[in-house]
Amino acid sequence: MKRIEYFITQTATYQFARIIRAQTFDFFETFGRMAIRFIEVLKYILTGQFSYKHIMEQSAHFAIDSLPITLTIVSMTSIILAVQIAPEMVKQGGGNFIGGLLAIVTVREMGTIMTGFAIISMIGSSMASEIATMKVTDQVSAMKVLHVSPIKYLFVPRIIAGALMMPLIATVSSTVGVFCGGFVSSLTSPEVTGLCFINSVKLGLYNRDIGIMLLKASCFGAAIAHISSSCGYDAEGGAKSVGIATTKAVVWSFIAIVIIDYIFALIFYF
Repeated sequence: MKRIEYFITQTATYQFARIIRAQTFDFFETFGRMAIRFIEVLKYILTGQFSYKHIMEQSAHFAIDSLPITLTIVSMTSIILAVQIAPEMVKQGGGNFIGGLLAIVTVREMGTIMTGFAIISMIGSSMASEIATMKVTDQVSAMKVLHVSPIKYLFVPRIIAGALMMPLIATVSSTVGVFCGGFVSSLTSPEVTGLCFINSVKLGLYNRDIGIMLLKASCFGAAIAHISSSCGYDAEGGAKSVGIATTKAVVWSFIAIVIIDYIFALIFYF
């Protein structure tokens, strides 16, 4: 019997099942810890227990440091989109709708999503590695000894900064992206003048779209900050766990913003 059991445990199917089981348990355990910490974060926010100084420091890190790469990614994406659709729209007689189409695509989806990806790659990974390093070097344990809540000190300022700064970054990057797309459209298709493009943007874009973008960006920023902080806080061991926590934060953040974006699409556009 033991011999049969040994051969079964060596099969690829058994090993695959073990991996799936371990990943499933890890998923629900991680999600549960994040939910519990988020409730604690809300308690501190609603009772006003946070430092404005720390929020300003994290806001500067969240917004100013990430702005160049965010503008580059969103602008280049808009330019690529404009290069592909502008000539085709003109051929089909839809040159007057290019601005509206680019504005809708950028404001509703592309600008916010690409901004989220840039923030995750630069700021989210930085947050996770910073807190993970503090955890493995016992700095978090020192906070607890001094009766300082790590959730209040590490999580709350980052989440508030993310929720406040992400809409600002998304607004700036989307605006720059739309104008870059319009400039390239006028170069690739001389029929599309600047005035025609701006009028098309005014007709195609509504205040409702901008409001939804701001709300969605705020949710993205809070989710990225919370997930990155939580994954970093779960790090245990040495330098290897810092890398694992950073990778985990990036993966979870990507999944989270895609799910949040899908929920917003169902609520507001379905």
